[in-house]
Amino acid sequence: MISASINQQHIILFLILIIFFLFSFIWYRSDFAHYNSECPEMIHKQDNGVQDKTSVKPNPTPTPKDTIVLVWNWPWGQQFALDKCTELGFPGCKLSTDRSLYGIADAVVIHHAAIGNKYALPQQPRPSFQRWVWFNLEPPLIVKNLEMMDNLFNATMTFRQDSDIFMPYGQIETMKEPQNFSIPKKSKLVSWVVSKWYPGVRRIAYYEELNKHVPIDVYGAKHMPLSVKDFHLTISQYKFYLAFENSIYRDYITEKLWPNAFGSWAVPVVLGTSRKNYEQFVPGDAFIHVDDFPSPKELADYLLELDKDDVKYQKYFKWRSRYYVKIGEGRPYQYCTVCAVIKKSPRYRVVHEIAKWFLKDV
Repeated sequence: MISASINQQHIILFLILIIFFLFSFIWYRSDFAHYNSECPEMIHKQDNGVQDKTSVKPNPTPTPKDTIVLVWNWPWGQQFALDKCTELGFPGCKLSTDRSLYGIADAVVIHHAAIGNKYALPQQPRPSFQRWVWFNLEPPLIVKNLEMMDNLFNATMTFRQDSDIFMPYGQIETMKEPQNFSIPKKSKLVSWVVSKWYPGVRRIAYYEELNKHVPIDVYGAKHMPLSVKDFHLTISQYKFYLAFENSIYRDYITEKLWPNAFGSWAVPVVLGTSRKNYEQFVPGDAFIHVDDFPSPKELADYLLELDKDDVKYQKYFKWRSRYYVKIGEGRPYQYCTVCAVIKKSPRYRVVHEIAKWFLKDV
């Protein structure tokens, strides 16, 4: 009798548990559907909590089948359209800034520059399926607060090729067929556009010595003004452009080469990572590297020599018959790429020490 009574209690308890789980599942589905119906009416808020009335962009409505990427903070405070993934070739990807989706988001992309302390990070525990993506396109010279990122992230998105999500500033693509091209008319010699003079960095000292032997027109802060509108038209008049990076760091090849030099059809004179590293991204005959010369004077002599020899100068453009330059696609593309990578690569890892990984080549 006692045994039969215990068995009946077990059966009743089992039935109660089944009813409880069924009720919880029905409640969750109805609550999620209700939330989706309300989501389009929401207004974006900036990270400081102030409504941005000048740029209202409704969050796209996710469905249970979508891969959801949560934009935790706007990169440099600059908002962008969140509904472009399908248009850009990433169907089933939804970007959102709505932090109430944190519990179901497949990835949370955190732009490093906006994180001043740990309280700017998500405070809830990370779901086991979720990726925290460390997004940074700046070199070690500029990046701060790396140590507080330890044991938090399980994906990286940077300009480094060994990142989980590789995000270069530009790329060289092969043309389907060779194309003819024409070089813009050149009437000036060397130009440089620079906005920040970091004390002690190599490019400043190199420029000052190079300028003793060849004239250089400098644009930017504290120099000749140059608007964004007039940039390419102005720089295309020069035969050479100083694509000098502020940091010498592996894979760090920025807009100074891509849109500035290549986009203006000026032969880039590069200072940065090694020639070998540059040639992993661009043809070796597409640029002049400062390290190919014993001193700035020898480089200046070579530039002056090319200025007098059109045949030798034009050799730096031959690659353009076979390749074209693809500039970075912009913020929506970057974040939609996160979605695509997560779909294809579900592997899980933890970056125990962001600083150790990012600074290992400094």
